[in-house]
Amino acid sequence: MVAEALPKSPEAPLVLGLQPAALIDNVAPVDWSLLDQIPGDRGGSVPVQKDELERILKEVNTHVSATPFKKMAGGSVTNTVRGQLFVSNMGFSGVSISRLRKKKGSTAQCVCLVDDSGNRTMRPCLSSAVKIQADELNKEDFTGSKWLVLRYAVLNLEVIQAAIRIAKQEGLSVSLDLASFEMVRNYRSELRQLLESGNIDLCFANEDEAAELLRGGQEAGPEAALEFLSRHCRWAVVTLGSNGCIAKHDKEVVQVPAIGETLATDATGAGDLFASGFLYGLIKGLSLEECCKVGSCSGGSVIRALGGEVTPENWQWMHKQLQLKDLPVPDIRN
Repeated sequence: MVAEALPKSPEAPLVLGLQPAALIDNVAPVDWSLLDQIPGDRGGSVPVQKDELERILKEVNTHVSATPFKKMAGGSVTNTVRGQLFVSNMGFSGVSISRLRKKKGSTAQCVCLVDDSGNRTMRPCLSSAVKIQADELNKEDFTGSKWLVLRYAVLNLEVIQAAIRIAKQEGLSVSLDLASFEMVRNYRSELRQLLESGNIDLCFANEDEAAELLRGGQEAGPEAALEFLSRHCRWAVVTLGSNGCIAKHDKEVVQVPAIGETLATDATGAGDLFASGFLYGLIKGLSLEECCKVGSCSGGSVIRALGGEVTPENWQWMHKQLQLKDLPVPDIRN
């Protein structure tokens, strides 16, 4: 299979995100009776096969006919309708797609089931999707960028390791999100090897992922996880949901509360938006505490509505929160 690269833009993106497979989310509110029928822990993210994905989609369509699925995009991309949706959404959000690859085949999907408390349970299907391969990466993809952003996934470990190797050769810093507590639980040793390599500059974990990272040890709380991460990464952040976050850089440790007036409708995308805000703060040269505050504002903006994309109204809400805290406001296209 030959990959077709999209046209290069004249300017390299400051932040380069690696997503080996483009992913389309199917988001819907559900009640607990439906969640009880789906194998796996609530609140997590467990890969499923295509037939299981289709079964879940059918069940949800039966249960939530009054509130249809909301589809959104969030590597490689195919020439299918879903692939074009991914490209369209990225362009609309101001994301450079100059490093994307187009391939023939299917685009990955994920079912995001949101309960009454705003917690999301995710079931991604990546098995039949086209993906970028490790040998398709080249240094031109990385040249001129400052940060490489990754999500931990054992299925993508080879391409992740290849990307880190090239990124370090090209002078990029590397950010890693731990992705899900199941991924940490089931592939802890591989994750720890990756962290202990010294190639991860910034690591994000939520409190569930932090607990799994040190499970079986004498201490497994968020503070212990933060201390472990900070031994191997220049910046370490553990998010605590409604309790905000804790972060460490060198010897400095901060604890920042969540935005008090934020009511969670759907937690899908909260970690990604927090990380993007924190990284924006780092690039702007803000202090550790200010980076956490920007992350809290951006993360708080996405949980106010269904789905992992921030609505125009909630971008305005985020702008207001940043202005109230005398923090820099990003230029958002949509």
